[in-house]
Amino acid sequence: METRLSSKTVQKLISAFAFTLLLTACASSGAFPVETAEQPDIDQSYQLRAGETVQIITYGEETLTGEFVIGANGFLAFPLVGDIQAAGLSPAGLGKQITASLADGYVINPQVNVEVKSFRPIYVLGEVNKPGEYPYIPDMTILAAIAKADGFTYRAQQKQIFIKRSDQPNEVKIRLGSNTRIYPGDTIRIVERFF
Repeated sequence: METRLSSKTVQKLISAFAFTLLLTACASSGAFPVETAEQPDIDQSYQLRAGETVQIITYGEETLTGEFVIGANGFLAFPLVGDIQAAGLSPAGLGKQITASLADGYVINPQVNVEVKSFRPIYVLGEVNKPGEYPYIPDMTILAAIAKADGFTYRAQQKQIFIKRSDQPNEVKIRLGSNTRIYPGDTIRIVERFF
């Protein structure tokens, strides 16, 4: 049995296809913005904060290698050189600071690498089964954080949530997406839905 489409139907299909191609081309060329979640590389742009633990490796110097905690004042106590301002620096920036301090009369040609060992925790509040504080895991998504809190309650609004970034003064409402990343110190709040 042969099915025939009317010329109007064919024209509508062609128009819809052309419009889709146009939107795709405009989005990829930057003609208008495509909504994407900000997802900077945490290793490059992340700024250290008080309470976090960093692993510092000074190559060839075992006594200058280990885990160090950034104090409440934002400083890190490091052997030989004393207190170093760490809060507000990236891990790479802290490595450069330590390298410069060690090169100033302590170690010949020091090579230092800094990695974050444990980040600030995240907080999941509101309509989840176990609200509270949870450890941050790199590349963590909002859905993974909600899963750590044993998922939504039956009253939870599951389409939109509130999130407060640690470096922002106010929380914002966002549409819940499976790949929306969170960062150390973030607070996620799930509200009750309206029936």
